[in-house]
Amino acid sequence: MFLRYNAPVPDPELIKQLTQQQQEMSRQVRLEKPTFEIKTIAGCDSSFIGENILSVFILFSWPDMQVLEKVWNYEPVELPYLPGFLAFRESPNLIKAYDKLQTKPDLIMVDGHGISHPRRLGIASQLGVLLNKPTMGVAKKILVGKYEQPELTKGTFTPVMHRNEHIANALCTKDNVKPVFVSAGHLVDLEFATEMAIKTAIKHKLPEPTRLADHYAEVFKSEVQ
Repeated sequence: MFLRYNAPVPDPELIKQLTQQQQEMSRQVRLEKPTFEIKTIAGCDSSFIGENILSVFILFSWPDMQVLEKVWNYEPVELPYLPGFLAFRESPNLIKAYDKLQTKPDLIMVDGHGISHPRRLGIASQLGVLLNKPTMGVAKKILVGKYEQPELTKGTFTPVMHRNEHIANALCTKDNVKPVFVSAGHLVDLEFATEMAIKTAIKHKLPEPTRLADHYAEVFKSEVQ
């Protein structure tokens, strides 16, 4: 499904194929109010080291947020950086890291975007479709859309709008700190994703699942460099 392509100039045919795959997967995304019970949450993130990628999953118990597992996978990337197609660069290795988890999470929190993407298929949504798992995105920066700055009090948020569609929330997770951008990925809705981001942002700006995934992505680099 994923193409290996190393040429410095993107092939128009490659872009066409990736766009078609995005459109097909975006039609499979289901945004719905969850009815499942959450006992475990995983955070995931990827870090690039030259032409290699290190992907990390951190598994937590819920609601006590104890770390249960830490896994990672490291290998060459399959695509160069192509704006709007970062998920194709990250998801193959993320899935390999996910496969190493002994316990599969009830919810995956991704350091990135869900449907808050030009074609409504950011890394959280793509990963959710490929794994058929509930996913949500928490991003440090906005990708598309416009929003008004929320009041800088934990729990306040404003909508991110794009093409007259409410695609994310700009959420303040800590007093006097700029917001993060929360979006539904797959098998959850925006209300649920926002609620979980607030609940898991315990002391820091980033929710613990993505914060620790980002942290361990740096820690594990020492094992491969």
